[in-house]
Amino acid sequence: MLTENFIASTRSIEKKAQATTAKDIGIHLHEFQPIPSLRSSFKKSSTQPNCLAVNATHIFTAQADKSVVHVYNRERGNQEAVVPFQEKITCLALAGPYHGAGTLVLGTEGGRLILWELATGRQITRPQSHLQPVTCIAVDSTYNFLVSGSSDSNVHCWSLPSLVSFSQPPQNDPSQPRPYSPLRTLSNHRAAINAVMFGHSASKANFSISAANDKTCIIWDHFTGTILHTYLLSSNPLCLTLDPADRAAYAGYEDGSIQILDFYKQRSSLLHPHYDADRQSTPTQPPDSDRWSSSETASSPVHCLQLSYDGTDLLTGHENGKVHTWNIAKGKYNNQLADLTLPVTNLVMLPPTGFPVQNPGTTKLQNVVKPKYENSFGGATDAGGTSTVPINYTYTAQFTSTLPLPDPPAGYSDFDEALTHPSFPQHMLDEGIAELESLALPQNKNNNTNQSSDNTELTALRTQNATLKTQFDTALARQRSAIAEVLGLEKEIFRREEDE
Repeated sequence: MLTENFIASTRSIEKKAQATTAKDIGIHLHEFQPIPSLRSSFKKSSTQPNCLAVNATHIFTAQADKSVVHVYNRERGNQEAVVPFQEKITCLALAGPYHGAGTLVLGTEGGRLILWELATGRQITRPQSHLQPVTCIAVDSTYNFLVSGSSDSNVHCWSLPSLVSFSQPPQNDPSQPRPYSPLRTLSNHRAAINAVMFGHSASKANFSISAANDKTCIIWDHFTGTILHTYLLSSNPLCLTLDPADRAAYAGYEDGSIQILDFYKQRSSLLHPHYDADRQSTPTQPPDSDRWSSSETASSPVHCLQLSYDGTDLLTGHENGKVHTWNIAKGKYNNQLADLTLPVTNLVMLPPTGFPVQNPGTTKLQNVVKPKYENSFGGATDAGGTSTVPINYTYTAQFTSTLPLPDPPAGYSDFDEALTHPSFPQHMLDEGIAELESLALPQNKNNNTNQSSDNTELTALRTQNATLKTQFDTALARQRSAIAEVLGLEKEIFRREEDE
């Protein structure tokens, strides 16, 4: 049976009537299907929206109004580390596979991007790119592109390999792009960016989507910087999520309602709706029928959205601490899933478990390596901008299984096979055992001869010991008789002296 779980994080508030135990808990691991229930929780955390990242072994949370990130170990069920930074962390995202070690990308209050390689500890701080705090970050499914949104109304698209590369482009070459500059910039919004996302495709047909406080939602091609479509919303969208098949987007509003943006609803040609020239130039205003509301969620802003694995259920986290579900097929409110007391700011749906075949990856992150400044690695850079990997650059992870052996090349010797084999090859073990058996036969004959000689010496020693024992017993008896005779004479002499 498949099991689907999600992780929710909350923001602490000052409320005297609130229980102490509920106030301390900031992260909740909750089962969604088949039986909705709380599975575990972590304490001492308070997060703003877009400040939660999760992989198979760890949970990362940027603390509200602080310059620290809390790291929780899911396997041990405790807090593993508290990592300080020089600036307040306003958002974060994880770049890398769910099973394995990746790179944690952090946005700061000063508009910078910080990249932390979890398995090496390398910390890369890039120059200021936004004029105001970074509010949201997203990474595409190939881990090659990164988009960052800010309160300055701009969305930047970055090359992730370029940001973490040891090579630095030359400063004075006009043919090369400016070092650490974004690949593309979307500047069509007129207010703070609240959410950014990538589509789920791994091809060049993938797209990006952003939502801002100017009541717009823009779909754009991050490869070329072209705007594909613009949606004019009736309220400011606070959060976004995408359908698993990229058929629609869902936005959460301040009044607790949900807005669906169906990409295929007004399709007028056989072209993909994002690449239809007529639609690209004409903004769309979703109808009121595509806005879902309920009395259960009224007057409680939606801070986060997540879809189930099959895309049939929508989960929403609200300011009043409740998590609700919506039925996508029916387009209406379903029920209340949980009440976490504190404002729910982040929801992350975990990959379902229970499939017959699982792919745990080749490595997993046992423990995070705390950040070290990039200069501490001491990489050498030449005049052309190329840089070598420093000798103290160490990757620390655990293999999840035995690594597959490569096919032996031509001229592969027995020694090479034994050297690369995970254990001694079977044919070498058989040869060794046969050789030992052949050496054991003459050795057994010598052992028998030595054993006979040892037995003769032992018999002679036993006979000698018996003779000595007999002689000792005879001498001891004579000694005792002499002592008794002497005592008798002394008594006779003492008696005679008394009579006289």
